[in-house]
Amino acid sequence: MKHFLLIYDYAPDWMEKRGPVRPAHLELCRASVARNELQLGGAVPSDEPPFGLLLFKAEAAQIAEDFARADPYVSQGVVATWRVREWITVVGEGALTKV
Repeated sequence: MKHFLLIYDYAPDWMEKRGPVRPAHLELCRASVARNELQLGGAVPSDEPPFGLLLFKAEAAQIAEDFARADPYVSQGVVATWRVREWITVVGEGALTKV
């Protein structure tokens, strides 16, 4: 298993667009949590520009990529761009790489 970060760059008007699709987005999140894929997720609104960050645990980046492709935040323009990066975690109870 590995950790992957899904990074969402929000559209400038993301707050206005988010409301109508948020229930479907959260449903997708909860389903991924139930499969033990999505570990944590949320917005970083105080940064400029604000962004979203979701932490996945999976064998391959495709789990996070498929999540983004299915997410109404992406299809409905809340998210302008997204990317997935492997995160090699080495410290902490949930770290997946032992050193």
